[in-house]
Amino acid sequence: MTPNKKRRAVIGAGIAAAVLAAGAGGYLATRPADEASASATGERKILYWYDPMVPAEHHDGPGLSSMGMKLIPKYADEGGAVAPGVSIDPGAVQNLGARIVEAKLGSLPGGLVATGTVDYNERNIAIVQARAGGFVQRVYGLAPNDIVRAGAPIADVLVPEWGGAQQELLALQRSGNPELARAARERLVLLGMDPGAVAAVSRSGRVRNVTTIRTPVGGAVKTLNVRQGMTLAAGQTLAEVNGLGTVWVNAAVPETMAGQIKLGTPAEVTLTAFPGETLTGKVTAILPQADVASRTLTARIEIPNRGGRLRPGMFANVSFNAQQQSALLVPSEAVIRTGTRTLVMLALPNGRYRPAEVRAGRSAGGQTEILAGLADGEKVVESGQFLIDSEANLAGVEARPIDQASAMTPDKSDGRQGRYRTTGTIQTITAGSVTLQHQAVPALKWPAMTMTFRVSYPAMLRGFKKGDEVTFSFDQEAQGPVLRTITRSSER
Repeated sequence: MTPNKKRRAVIGAGIAAAVLAAGAGGYLATRPADEASASATGERKILYWYDPMVPAEHHDGPGLSSMGMKLIPKYADEGGAVAPGVSIDPGAVQNLGARIVEAKLGSLPGGLVATGTVDYNERNIAIVQARAGGFVQRVYGLAPNDIVRAGAPIADVLVPEWGGAQQELLALQRSGNPELARAARERLVLLGMDPGAVAAVSRSGRVRNVTTIRTPVGGAVKTLNVRQGMTLAAGQTLAEVNGLGTVWVNAAVPETMAGQIKLGTPAEVTLTAFPGETLTGKVTAILPQADVASRTLTARIEIPNRGGRLRPGMFANVSFNAQQQSALLVPSEAVIRTGTRTLVMLALPNGRYRPAEVRAGRSAGGQTEILAGLADGEKVVESGQFLIDSEANLAGVEARPIDQASAMTPDKSDGRQGRYRTTGTIQTITAGSVTLQHQAVPALKWPAMTMTFRVSYPAMLRGFKKGDEVTFSFDQEAQGPVLRTITRSSER
């Protein structure tokens, strides 16, 4: 190669290197500037592309997913780790018609309603028996399920054994020996003769070998085992008569609601046979065995049967006025039951939403009791929560566990101890007050008595129930005593 050619090659290589360097330098110089410009203009950074139907499948750019669906971008500012939950545009929430409500302490309206049937009061059964052996001479045309009055005749029975004993009594009376006559009368009673009949024989001087057996109570003849011409043995049962002065209403209570019913719980009974009429009674027994097929317990209510209008077998509706207690309530519409767990959708600050697992209790009047998993004052989504829950599932948001709810309870107490302090027993609890049977308060010259106290904040009564022995402090204000603190006596 000639010297001129070598010189031209070196110059060309240098120019090429300079151009490459300039190009690289220009790229390196302009890339940060472009990114800064994008950030300054508010352009959102895309992390990846995904199909909402298959959120675990990520792609580097737009296109179609494995299911043939159009991919959408996932931005860096979505679902950040600043706070749990999913962020949803307020306009979208408004379009869903979502309503936000607070969980509040209150009492469930109404009580438990169950179906039942009228049945015999089996504590009012009379067993009619023959007190002496003999022969049935006459029956009075009764049949099972006939209604009889008290003292109604059932059968006339000839008792041969009484004949000789009565002749002996009359002979001893004629002899003038009162001691032997009294012994003869007692013998007739022991032979099964009614004392009234013995006295009648003694007065009239005539032998009576036939006795009429009568029912001691009025009611329905449940069984009848006597026919004309029968031979009876002493103690043989002729009939069973069930009184109808009172009847039982056996109500089928779902076992999930059985905890609300106790002995003495008031009940109102209505029957389709007597529309517009309500009968009252109390629970006298809760049968010990549940019905396997229907999963119900039987609660028995005893009610009077004036005029015998209530007939066993009649259908009844039973409303139990169970004692109302303070409970944390949310609208029933806000509760999501998945089959394996129960959720509510929390409405968090800054437009975020998160499912929370709860344990639900009773439901009535469109309200559901929350036993655990939610705190007083927390906000939940009442309607439209299913679509929000679907969005949370797509974003992989985990539900808040039940045991984390206690840490979220708003502390509305000022921590101040009341001026006066004593002990007592809880009688009733409502949403904003508690009735206590308390000991004397010498500082106020109060004797031991029962009094209702307003509470300084409703959540302080959570977990307490009727019958708890407590120690409490209170202040006496112009509107009445206000409870400041309360603890179980066993926890001190």
